[in-house]
Amino acid sequence: MAEIKYYSEEGLQKLKDELHQLVTVERPAISAAIAEARDKGDLSENAEYDAAKEAQGLLEAKISKLQAVIANARLLDETKIDTSKVLLLSKVEFENVALKKKLTYEIVPESEANLKLGKISITSPIAKGLLGKKVGDTAEINVPAGVMKLKITKITR
Repeated sequence: MAEIKYYSEEGLQKLKDELHQLVTVERPAISAAIAEARDKGDLSENAEYDAAKEAQGLLEAKISKLQAVIANARLLDETKIDTSKVLLLSKVEFENVALKKKLTYEIVPESEANLKLGKISITSPIAKGLLGKKVGDTAEINVPAGVMKLKITKITR
């Protein structure tokens, strides 16, 4: 049984776009490479043919895996997100109490995390510490340097 994972609409669309690219662009390119290598003659000593067949096998495995992920993906209904407390897909603005620095992160499924875009995984220590908290609450998060205190100033979607 494949694992069910939850995605935002944007995250699920990225998976579908990647699958489309693999099936419509990369699969035909590998088929063409195999045909070209086959045309070069003796297949028993044809390194190009062997490499192309191996690449085809890897691509087909990747396509199959991605199809299974998409089949078991569940879309999160972003319109029903409660903004009274920090949950998955919440956008949280908070202040690092010690540094007096404000930060904003969106809490997303692990597969969609991207720190450069301000998206942190729900499994990250910061997200775990913020979950369930409300505006005005202070989360205490254990980090290697000690305890980091984050005061929640705003929760949106």
